Amino acid sequence: MSELTAQMKAQPRNRRPRVVIVGGGFAGIHAARSLAHQDVDATVVDRRNHHLFQPLLYQVALAVLSPANIAEPIRTILSGQKNAEVLMDEVVGIDVEARQVTLGSGARIAYDYLALATGASHSYFGHDEWAALAPGLKTIEDATEIRRRVLLAFELAERQKVEHGWHPPLNFVVIGGGPTGVELAGAICDIAQLYMRHDFRHINPSKARVLLLDGGPRILAAYPEDLSAKAEAALTRLGVEVHKHTQVTGVGPGWVEAGGQRIESAVTLWAAGVQASPLGKLLGAPVDHRGCVIVDDRLNPPGLPEVFVLGDLTHFEQDGHQVPGVAQPAMQMGDYLGQVVAADLAGRARPAFRYFDKGDMATIGRMDAVANVKWPFKGHMSGMPAWFTWLTVHIFFLIGFRNRLSVFVAWVWTYFTFTRGARLITGDQHLTGWTEMLEAGPASEAEEKPVLASQDSAR
Repeated sequence: MSELTAQMKAQPRNRRPRVVIVGGGFAGIHAARSLAHQDVDATVVDRRNHHLFQPLLYQVALAVLSPANIAEPIRTILSGQKNAEVLMDEVVGIDVEARQVTLGSGARIAYDYLALATGASHSYFGHDEWAALAPGLKTIEDATEIRRRVLLAFELAERQKVEHGWHPPLNFVVIGGGPTGVELAGAICDIAQLYMRHDFRHINPSKARVLLLDGGPRILAAYPEDLSAKAEAALTRLGVEVHKHTQVTGVGPGWVEAGGQRIESAVTLWAAGVQASPLGKLLGAPVDHRGCVIVDDRLNPPGLPEVFVLGDLTHFEQDGHQVPGVAQPAMQMGDYLGQVVAADLAGRARPAFRYFDKGDMATIGRMDAVANVKWPFKGHMSGMPAWFTWLTVHIFFLIGFRNRLSVFVAWVWTYFTFTRGARLITGDQHLTGWTEMLEAGPASEAEEKPVLASQDSAR
């Protein structure tokens, strides 16, 4: 019997063990649900009141879906679970000796088990000043800001064309060739070429240019090489200009410096890196270069068997490789917490965590995707079959029948009518960098085309 199990059995009979779960993402929600039939009390703490289905966040950013389609109040999700409570607050301190967490409100909550599942945020690799110029995509606020910038660029170009007979180049620069960057670049091309083509009278949205910049030798570097090549070919067919071996060295208002060249950019988006939530460092446990907490095969930091680190905050290695910080492992880690608590309460040995990889997939514009399928069969898919697989999987994992139905209806409407109902611009009408591009004056067609180092010279 472990020391922790002995302590649990020594507690007063009228006191049930308390599990504090910090974070309402995939890992946190699955962790809370895994305790539904356990003889424990669960407290979920999150600074936001909603759970967000992040894999579809880019569709909010590019006006396919509205925020309500992919978000659900945490209280609603757990409303039927009698042993769970929800606190909208932020954990600002952790006392592992006293087994207490301190909230932003000043309150302190004691725990018998602590699960940290606070995810990750953007990493600008030491250039935090770029954040205001090149927003990333992690929250609903990020998505609506990206939507505002992309849609506003077209509106300002139309107004400028009417008033002065010219407009700055509509260049959209996406930095980072991972799944988020690929999906953003493809969706911007879709908007410009398919969904806005009849909406403007003085500009031609289809002439907007989308540049995807990545410092590596190929996009979707975590995918097999054949799928990476197919994704690049699909993006090229859409009109995305893919530039590999291209390091970004500067980001400013209305411009990006990459490959030794300065590129005018009406909108710059960041999809190049992430860093773990700073909360993990409060444990005093070892962390990796991204701030992820290094855990053992029970998802515990060294010497802390009552603390579990889940999801993107975790550095967990299996078969010599780090498990990626994506939705699949996060959900499985959350489910695993329930298995551990059940084992402890029954006095059994804790099972080891084992990640079951079902594969990866990424969309590339309208009705195109790539998928590295590992279950229920193994194989590589691309094109429309991969897109239908992606659609089915994402509908299935959306929380709540209302969300599934609304997303399905929105997709059907969008893909058959070529209209997007979520094209709303909220906030001010100022676009970072637009003024600077106006001051530069009109450019010739040759000057408007950004020049980057060729792939051969970059090698």
